[in-house]
Amino acid sequence: AINYCELTGLYWAWKNLEASFLGLAHYRRHFAAKHLGYKQKRVATSQHLYSILAAHDVILPKPRHYVIETNWSQYVHAHHEIDLVTTRTIIGETYPSYLSSFDVVMQRRSGHRFNMFVMKRSIADEYCSWLFNLLFKLENRLDISSYSTNDARVFGFVAERLLDVWTHANSLQYAEMPVVNLERQHWMHKGLSFVGRKLKA
Repeated sequence: AINYCELTGLYWAWKNLEASFLGLAHYRRHFAAKHLGYKQKRVATSQHLYSILAAHDVILPKPRHYVIETNWSQYVHAHHEIDLVTTRTIIGETYPSYLSSFDVVMQRRSGHRFNMFVMKRSIADEYCSWLFNLLFKLENRLDISSYSTNDARVFGFVAERLLDVWTHANSLQYAEMPVVNLERQHWMHKGLSFVGRKLKA
C-alpha cells in the first residue's frame, strides 16, 4: 500500500521468504562499496554484505545529518507533528522500555534513513514484529483523510525514525555503508524545499 511505501515489500518478504538474512533496498537506492579498480561507488555484492554481517548485527546506510534540526523538528517541518506524538504515545503503552530510546533518537541531529538495512534473520524477525505492531496501531489511530499524497506515506516516514529507536534500545552493533542512488538527485529542489519549510515554521 502507498501509505507504507517500501515497507509493503518488507512485510511480504518477512512473511514469505526463508533466508538467513533479511534486508531492504530500493529500486533506485542500494548499499554501495568501492570495488577494486573503481573510484566511484558501486552496488555492494551479497558476498560483501555477508562478510560485514559476520562481525555486526545490522547494516545501515550512512546517516543523514541535519545540523540545525533534530530528528523531531525535521519531521515536523516536513510532515505532521501528530504522527510522532501518536507514535510516542503508542510506544509508551505497548513497549514502555523503548520510550527513553525514542526520546534520545528524536533529539539527535542525524539518523539512518530510507528504511534500508540488512539483518540476521533472527534479529529481523524481532524487528519486523515490533515495527509492524506499532505501525498497525498507529494506522488505527491516525486520521490521514486530509493528508496530501506525500504525507499519506506516513507509516513509511515514521518507520525511518523507528529503525534507529530499535537499534538503540537493543544496543545492536551495526555497520554503516554508503548508498548509491541510481537516479539523478535534484539537490536544488531539495534545498529550496527545506528553506521553504523553515520559513513556514
